[in-house]
Amino acid sequence: KKLLPWFDGMLEADEAYFKQYGEPLFSSHMLDLSEEPDEENIAICVQYFKKMAPMKIWLEMEIGITGGEEDGVNNEDVDPEKLYTSPEQVFSVYEALAPIGNMFSIAAAFGNVHGVYKPGNVKLSPERLQGHQEYAKE
Repeated sequence: KKLLPWFDGMLEADEAYFKQYGEPLFSSHMLDLSEEPDEENIAICVQYFKKMAPMKIWLEMEIGITGGEEDGVNNEDVDPEKLYTSPEQVFSVYEALAPIGNMFSIAAAFGNVHGVYKPGNVKLSPERLQGHQEYAKE
């Protein structure tokens, strides 16, 4: 959340540019609040998406955690199962953002990690993402 003021500045620039030229300065923004509790992450993304949708700006939001260390957040010792976003988490994001618009994507964790690891120490499971989509369709 410490970078939200920077994100606010980008949206202010988008709004000013949109007001003048009828299109946004940026076509998309990625918002990574995955270190926050899911409910807070989603609620903040909803607030921003409400501002972005009228300008037709794509939002990519992250849900779930990534292993390893990035930006001072260290998840090296986390329970390995936590490295996989659940279908329920993805659907919670969908339920919150879909009523606002359809220009969003959900970056779900599927075992991805930051850093350098020995071969075999990382188990990527992208097939889980298909299960998330099937869950959302039901």
